[in-house]
Amino acid sequence: RRRVLEASQQLTEIINSCLESETSAESPEPSREAGPAEEEESALHCLWVDKFTPRRYMELLSDDYTNRCLLKWLKLWDTVVFGKEKAVKKSNPNAKAHRPFNQPKEQQSKWKTKVQLTEEILEAELDQHKRPKYKVALLCGPPGLGKTTLAHVIAKHAGYNAVEMNASDDRSPEVFKTRVEAATQMKSVLGANEKPNCLIIDEIDGAPAASINVLLNIIHRKDAEGEAAAGPGWRRRREGGLLLRPIICICNDQ
Repeated sequence: RRRVLEASQQLTEIINSCLESETSAESPEPSREAGPAEEEESALHCLWVDKFTPRRYMELLSDDYTNRCLLKWLKLWDTVVFGKEKAVKKSNPNAKAHRPFNQPKEQQSKWKTKVQLTEEILEAELDQHKRPKYKVALLCGPPGLGKTTLAHVIAKHAGYNAVEMNASDDRSPEVFKTRVEAATQMKSVLGANEKPNCLIIDEIDGAPAASINVLLNIIHRKDAEGEAAAGPGWRRRREGGLLLRPIICICNDQ
């Protein structure tokens, strides 16, 4: 046991020295905010999971097909969140010319790959409020697969501020509703250029049925402008507004 501890400590010192040499080569000027003693102390107390976690999209080690699907779905919110119009795909004239002679056109369009089918589902027409057809993405899989890391990296890559909450911690439906509405509807007051929020709900399989019903009501909430014109204004304030921010749910047991 003593030999293992000594070898582990020696390996940690070697890795830290290599990382320090790389950072010093990239930035020769020392940082003024934190001294060398503070940096060394934070490096010693930092977990390897946090130290080497992916920070960018290209550093993800999860399934590439899943990564692309989630990013494609998140980019569908650009019209309602950032005011960007959906890009129209240009037809490729060379695709028809290079079609195999022995394969008819009907048969070629009949058999489609999994990627093509998923792209057709995700590229469905937006609703009247310029939102995608599916308002919530669900990531499921065993612990340690990288679901939470994927959600945070994709949200940051798409220009959002990732707001994480644990559904199993908030057992009360009222608290759950308040936190969801605060993350998806209220604007940040920290700065003028603050990024819009993307809500990440972890352990959604541990939430009670009442909280799931609250989430479904928020997702399927209709436009309250017409109802407010016909009825009293307090009803609109009580029901809240439309869901205008993406929500990513994470679970272990689908």
